Amino acid sequence: MKKKNINWASIAFIGPHMVLFIIFVCIPTLYGVYASFTQWNLISDPVWIGLNNYKTLLFDSSSTFYTQFWNGLKNTFIFVLIMVPLQIIIPLMIAAALQHKKVKMKGLFQAILYIPGLISVSAGSLIWSLIFHSRLGAVNNIFGYDFSWASKQPYAWILIFVVSIWGAIGGNMIIYRSALAGVNEDLYEAAEIDGAGPVQKFFNVTLPSIRFPLLYTIVMTTAGAFNVFAQPLMMTGGGPNRSTTVLMMYIRSLAFSQGESIAGMASAMAVILGLIIMCVSVFQYFLLDKSNT
Repeated sequence: MKKKNINWASIAFIGPHMVLFIIFVCIPTLYGVYASFTQWNLISDPVWIGLNNYKTLLFDSSSTFYTQFWNGLKNTFIFVLIMVPLQIIIPLMIAAALQHKKVKMKGLFQAILYIPGLISVSAGSLIWSLIFHSRLGAVNNIFGYDFSWASKQPYAWILIFVVSIWGAIGGNMIIYRSALAGVNEDLYEAAEIDGAGPVQKFFNVTLPSIRFPLLYTIVMTTAGAFNVFAQPLMMTGGGPNRSTTVLMMYIRSLAFSQGESIAGMASAMAVILGLIIMCVSVFQYFLLDKSNT
């Protein structure tokens, strides 16, 4: 048998990425998993304590860490359950509307909607927090309100939702627009001949034609939503009464607190969150992929 030639050119391109991926992703991830089984303050050597961190987070209702974990997880799920459908449906509707033949200046609308995606989450959160500032904000000054939006519910969540949707529309819309550009127009014409209206064409032609980009955006948007951090941190500071304090905020607070770091417990929280994201992503993939086969 002949030996296969090694493609050194491919290795030269892939090699640096793989080295960086191993150093900055794989090794920190594995060490984080190890740290979750230890008592560690980032300074002294980790002390192995087995499953104690996980037992505390999951079962010890008398512990502050238990309360923080479940409160953070609850708030994270609130964000995910509301934001993921909005971040999928709104860009999809816009992309489908821009695909219509009668819509003019499609490129201009697409460019305008994509601009927020070029702005970092932190910068976007700062912009919107200034817009809704109780004293300096444009909303209160224009309408003559004297209202602290970030200190009351449900307005605190609404602020977080607004900045999150604003920043996510452009990226998902571009994905859908690229997918829709490849849809055969004959399919729409055939549907019209069969008497299909706009709604029927959307569900019977548009959605099946972009099922793989749709699956990708749903899985990636969900994973990103579970990692929400900057929006609640900068918009509400986790308030009022920790009602918007998500799990990533607790993880950061425990690992890098001003007092003694509790990195082992923070690592355990992060590992559980990672497992939840993996399980949800796998479930979404098999559910959506099966429904489209």
